[in-house]
Amino acid sequence: MAELIARARAYAERDVDPEAKAELLAIVGRAEQEDAAALADLKERFSGPMTFGTAGLRGLLGPGESRMNRVATIRTAFGVAKHLQDVDAGARTRGIVVGRDGRRMSDVFARDVAEVCLAQGFRVFWIEGPAPTPLLAFAVKSMNATAGIMITASHNPPAYNGLKVYWDSGAQIVPPIDALISAEIGQAPSAHEIPRVAMNDPSVAAQLVGTDGLREEYLRAIATLAVVDDLEPGDFSVAYSAMHGVGAPLFFEAMRRRGFRRVLSVAEQEAPNGDFPTLPFPNPEEPGAMDKVLALARAEKCDLALVHDPDADRLGAAAFDAAIDDYRVLTGNEIGVLLADHLFRNDLGGERLVVSTIVSSRLLERMAAAHEVRYAETLTGFKWIADEAQRLQALHPVRFVLGYEEALGYSVGPIVHDKDGISAGLVLAEMAADEKRSALGSTLFDALRRIRRRFGYYVGRQRSVTLAGVDGRRAMDVAMDRLRAVSPVLFGADAGVISTWDVATGTRIGADGQRTEVKRLPADVLVFDLQDGGRVAVRPSGTEPKLKFYFEVVEIWPKGEDPKDTEARGAARLDRLEASMLHAAGLRDL
Repeated sequence: MAELIARARAYAERDVDPEAKAELLAIVGRAEQEDAAALADLKERFSGPMTFGTAGLRGLLGPGESRMNRVATIRTAFGVAKHLQDVDAGARTRGIVVGRDGRRMSDVFARDVAEVCLAQGFRVFWIEGPAPTPLLAFAVKSMNATAGIMITASHNPPAYNGLKVYWDSGAQIVPPIDALISAEIGQAPSAHEIPRVAMNDPSVAAQLVGTDGLREEYLRAIATLAVVDDLEPGDFSVAYSAMHGVGAPLFFEAMRRRGFRRVLSVAEQEAPNGDFPTLPFPNPEEPGAMDKVLALARAEKCDLALVHDPDADRLGAAAFDAAIDDYRVLTGNEIGVLLADHLFRNDLGGERLVVSTIVSSRLLERMAAAHEVRYAETLTGFKWIADEAQRLQALHPVRFVLGYEEALGYSVGPIVHDKDGISAGLVLAEMAADEKRSALGSTLFDALRRIRRRFGYYVGRQRSVTLAGVDGRRAMDVAMDRLRAVSPVLFGADAGVISTWDVATGTRIGADGQRTEVKRLPADVLVFDLQDGGRVAVRPSGTEPKLKFYFEVVEIWPKGEDPKDTEARGAARLDRLEASMLHAAGLRDL
């Protein structure tokens, strides 16, 4: 206890943030009086430095080495700057783009990043005010910068913030860059010893570069993604929510320029607010997150409802479904295949490329084959999608048209090398308006039914098993080992497992026991291929104490059958498949 208190006090005395220092010293004072809650709080705040990975930093706000704060931000900015100087002789001249969202402390963290980079001699391209993450990704390429640093915690709860690092390609960093930057951060001085130069210091006036024309350049670029030249949206109406984030200004303007005149906003969620006061959780995937935009859509009888997460890199959507006489929220996979269908039918010319992930729907692969589009898949996480797209474009004369992952992440075309909810929302609205115009009131759900009639009825779900505590990681490893040891035939004929792909080793084991070498990727993931063309993917979460299962089966949809019956039949199969997998993993009682 004494060592922990001494370490916390020493940290507080060196903190560059007076408010954080006072907060931490108050906790230390209570801990010295043997306050059990304060001691537990200190133990959590000093459980080890935050880990810098391919998503940068993300964590709870507050003082302490295990929290997201000015100390962590300053040391990370210093480590990034040092690494850039090691690998790019022109890094200082090319410069770093700095942006931030509307969360608590984002403005302070962004200024700290800029001041560290200026002190290291870098040009800093400063994005003024709250901005979407995809705008920063776009800016890195547009400015030919050596890197970009975005202050954001995306769709995490209000108590979180974070930092993402983008490379000169405009994509998020991938290994081994993250490890090299992490090593530099580990060797960085204490935050109070790291030089910073104020942004208003005349000595750095030439280094600080404004980005006044950036938003206009981005809007012009995404306007080129329109693929239906003769579309006039007219009275097509869209209900929209920014979820207290930063997406509204650019999205409204992009839609206006495309001809959409009726874009109605959830007013109380339009302006950035890091407290997210009207939301249970600022993530479009969470239950209840879209309640207000759905209420607006019902009240105004809108054709489509769209939402962005707080930094506008994810897109959620809902549309009226006549089958249930109400609005229904589209899943991430449904939005992905709808965008693909629209682009495959309208964005023609050359050899086209789509990239998805091994936990997303296999329907995209089947659709791509039918449209003679090159298909590739990689690990979950958009950094991998962007990396694979760039790798294939360097090897083949292909044109990237779509990347998507089931967690509501989409990139349309080559403009932004990361997920972009603004441009994806623009294209999805174009599709919905074109569908309504060309098929006498048809909706996105009618388009989905058309896709399912042609390619099969893909039914999917996720299941996460929480394995928290000290033994949680070991329990995940045991479950993965158990699944690796099970022969495909032992899952039973009803499960329909025909092979197991161990992604980490690049080995596929068939039902006959034969092993073949296949694609190897740096992740602990197992993929079970099913006879019907579906699959099950299993992986430990990289950010939560959970083992995640992704299930998908494919049903034949006979003519005349109610789609509810088809989906129910698929759901029953998913129930049996889920029970079989959890039993094999030793998790059936959880």
